[in-house]
Amino acid sequence: MDAIIKEVKFNDDGLVPVIAQDATDGRVLMLAWANQEALEETIQTGYGTYFSRSRQKLWRKGEESGNRQKISSIQLDCDGDAILYLVEQIGGIACHTGRKSCFYRILKDGRWVVNEAIIRNPEDMYRHS
Repeated sequence: MDAIIKEVKFNDDGLVPVIAQDATDGRVLMLAWANQEALEETIQTGYGTYFSRSRQKLWRKGEESGNRQKISSIQLDCDGDAILYLVEQIGGIACHTGRKSCFYRILKDGRWVVNEAIIRNPEDMYRHS
């Protein structure tokens, strides 16, 4: 594992950007961050694990919503400073807004326009304390 991790160039905060892409249709689902621990867990378990910058802890994708990401392939870019996860998006929803992709707004006529419907209401996906 050390040899694999050694080739990844984490930034000054110990993070590397990770793009999650649907392995079937090629749609970019989301961009998140991973620290060394998250990357190692992803490699070991075969499921997407990230580092939440806002919560400052590991984030196991789908731990609350059930919308896990089964890893098909992990790819490192030419500079070693970005990672691509090809995933099977379980539940078909990657975004916390209940959409397939976090990239659901398109620039049109000088403004951002929503171009993707909500598949499942976020309130139905997440536990609330």
